[in-house]
Amino acid sequence: MDISVNPAGGDEGCRLRIGSMTELQEKYATQNLAQGYSEADPFTLERYVQFHHFMPKHARSILDVGANTGRGGQQLAKLGPDYHLIALDCVQSRLDVLPICYRKAICALSNAIPAEDQRFDAIVAGEFLEHLYPSDVDPTLCEFQRVLKVGGRLLMTTPNPGYLRSWLTGGTIYTVGHLTQHWAGLLKTRLRMHGFSRIRVYGSGKMSRYIGYYFPVRMLYGSYLIIGDKI
Repeated sequence: MDISVNPAGGDEGCRLRIGSMTELQEKYATQNLAQGYSEADPFTLERYVQFHHFMPKHARSILDVGANTGRGGQQLAKLGPDYHLIALDCVQSRLDVLPICYRKAICALSNAIPAEDQRFDAIVAGEFLEHLYPSDVDPTLCEFQRVLKVGGRLLMTTPNPGYLRSWLTGGTIYTVGHLTQHWAGLLKTRLRMHGFSRIRVYGSGKMSRYIGYYFPVRMLYGSYLIIGDKI
């Protein structure tokens, strides 16, 4: 497996910011490691089953953003043996223990992905976007659009700010590692602004075990899946 470390990204403009980008990556890595339960999230495998369910049939090269230790990617590889998985994460120690189903590992930030334009057929990002600072959300979506091939697909899950249980118990999405929250309607608009089309939203999280992905009352789901195509 090829390990690439390039926290500054692939273009000259990103290289000019290598100092600040390195500091930011270290900050993100510290926050992610403080949220250690993500490495054993019991829903991870089911989340990647959902990604596979909505994966375009032609998809081969797949970027797994926030791959962690690769439990989800390993599940995805079982479901799609022809997938060529590449992991992106800001924590090198997690990439060091990736399973062999990954063809390559990239230690970098999502707002400056060291990959050429139109490199991937699909991008999956499970419970990832909420870990970004507000200033990094749009640059990340811009990078996702850049590295996707025309006809490619973005699949992301993120916690649902409108989750009924949270409203009733006074819960919040914000934690040591959760830095933003994303209402589905606004995230759909953001994706359109970055050139994505055919954007749709489905239920995700543990409730999907009981009511599936398509139940029309979104507040029953703790997370949701949002999909956008580059067409």
